[in-house]
Amino acid sequence: MKPTPEQLTAATDATIEDVIGPDLRVLFCGINPGLWSGATGHHFARPGNRFWPGLYRSGFTPRQLRPEEQQELLGLGLGITNVVARTTAKADELTAEEYRSGGQALAERVARWQPRALAVLGIGAYRTAFGRPKAVVGRQDEPLGGTEAWVLPNPSGLNAHYTLDGIAAEFRKLREAVDGR
Repeated sequence: MKPTPEQLTAATDATIEDVIGPDLRVLFCGINPGLWSGATGHHFARPGNRFWPGLYRSGFTPRQLRPEEQQELLGLGLGITNVVARTTAKADELTAEEYRSGGQALAERVARWQPRALAVLGIGAYRTAFGRPKAVVGRQDEPLGGTEAWVLPNPSGLNAHYTLDGIAAEFRKLREAVDGR
């Protein structure tokens, strides 16, 4: 479904449900949903977002799923949440306080669901949400509660620092670490 301009405008400050449950291998965590996701109710829904292709190319999924198939992730031991729940046109519309309170709420979700690993998709969001200004992409030295924490590249098409192949390579490192191969 391609949202109309009116639907995109109406999606401002909306929230979408997490894809989350028990026994997750990885809980992927976006920065916050974009308007396209808010309008459709699906994570990483905007065409050009590289989350779904990156997930497939890294070996996490047996085929490239579409955003509307996001619930299938649970059967693969994968989930999706966000640091900040409210939708915006761009992540730069979020405040540092929103990141910090979102980080606290994320820590509570991780404590509740206890995934094997948490993968925050965006280094700036991780640094701000958890007060770790020197964090780098990859496995983090400090777990979040008892959960292994990772920072992976933001899959947004706006992130020019990483190609799809680069994103898939970082996702693959996480998959190999979590799956022990």
